[in-house]
Formats: sequence, C-alpha cells, structure tokens
Amino acid sequence: MTALHGVRFAFGTLTVLPVRVTRWDRDAARTGMLCAPLAGLVVGLGAAALGGVLLLLGSGPLLAAVATAAVPAVLTRGLHLDGLADTADGLGSGKPAEDALRIMKQSDVGPFGVITLLFVLLAQVAALSALYAQSWALGAGAAALSAVTARLALTLASRTGVPAARPEGLGAAVAESVPARLAFAVAVLVTGCAAGAGALTGPYGAPHAALAVLAALAAAQVLLRHCVRRFGGVTGDVFGALAETAATAALIVLTLGHPLGR
Repeated sequence: MTALHGVRFAFGTLTVLPVRVTRWDRDAARTGMLCAPLAGLVVGLGAAALGGVLLLLGSGPLLAAVATAAVPAVLTRGLHLDGLADTADGLGSGKPAEDALRIMKQSDVGPFGVITLLFVLLAQVAALSALYAQSWALGAGAAALSAVTARLALTLASRTGVPAARPEGLGAAVAESVPARLAFAVAVLVTGCAAGAGALTGPYGAPHAALAVLAALAAAQVLLRHCVRRFGGVTGDVFGALAETAATAALIVLTLGHPLGR
C-alpha cells in the first residue's frame, strides 16, 4: 500500500493527471520522490507521441519540437517553468536569503525570470528540432529521456542532507525525505536503463544516453548547491528549476558529439 500511495504522490504532485493524493506524510513523500522518474517517463512518452504524430502528418521537425516541449509544460500546469523563472529572479536579485525567498513568492515574473525562460525554451526546442531532423526515434527518445532525467533530479534533491528553505510548501514536504543511498541507487538504475535504451539506436547510443543523464544530473546538482547556499535550502520553485535545468542539459548533450543512431 505504501508503494501505491507513493505512486499517487508522485503523479499527483508532479503532473496534472487525474490522480488523487491520498496520503501526504513523510512515508508517501519518500516513496513518491523515489517514483518521480516514473512520472517523468509518462510525461516524456506523451511528449514523444505528440511530436511523432505531427511528424507523420508532415509538420516538420521544428513544429514537432515545439509541441514536444509544450507537453511537459501542459502536464505540469507550467509549475516547473514557473519555478525556474522564480528561482532565476531570486538568484538574480542578489539579495539576502529572506528577501530573495520573498521575491520568489511574488506572482509576477521579473526580468531575470523572463530571460531565463526564453533561453531555456529556445534551447529545448532547438535540440529537439535537431534530433527530429535526424529521425523520429531520436527526437522521441530524447523527449522521454529528458523528462525522466528531470524528475530524477528531484529525487536526488529530496535526499537527506538537503534542507528545506521554508517550513511550508512542497519543498518542505519532500526535503530530506529520501535516504541518500536510495536516491543514488535510483540514479544508477535510471542511468542503466537509459544506456540500455540508447544501445538500441546504434553503437554510440548507450554511452551517449548515459552521458546525457549524468551531465544533466551534474548541472542540476550545481544549481542545487548554489540554491542551498543562497536560500538556505530548497523550495518548490527550486525543484522546478532543477527539473528544467536537467531536462535542458540532457537534450543539449544528446545533440552533441556522435549523433545517436549513427
């Protein structure tokens, strides 16, 4: 039953899918954050499906990429993008932690947030378009991998030793809920699965996919450490920023070096 409540927690808090969260305690939070990559897989497959349909209808890779990038935003009500913008505003303000957290709670988006959103979304669309231009499979695989990796970054951010910046909110609910050893075990498992899936695309597929996951997690960890140092811990907004950072980094890495499938 704990596993079921955890899955409900993951899908109920990380997506807008009609899943009712029946428990909101530490056990459910721990299992839910361990299941976060599973929620990401569902989001990623939905994004890949829409992009594939548009390609089959003759839309071209750019429009397919835009649609693919839009699906995660829709399936999260834009919360991760909003968190990215708020975190950028908080960090960009240069103010002490208390003032920066207050800025992040405001409903408006400042110039740092707007600029960050613009470049992140442009990077995601550009990377997906480049991959779709090679083949539907590459774009679809990248959509799935980036979404899974984005949620995996949240699993790692929920590990013990990473405190909450506020006593309330999603950040406080999941902060330090996952034992570090379990968080890293899930990271190893997801990386291995990504490598296995990548191996199906060609001789360079396995290491390229694994590298994309690891590089994305590294980028998210750099941001996480900076946010903990600046804000004193994590918040729901920081979680959104980590997810978008990891997703974007994974997509960029997948477009570099030896293209998957060659």
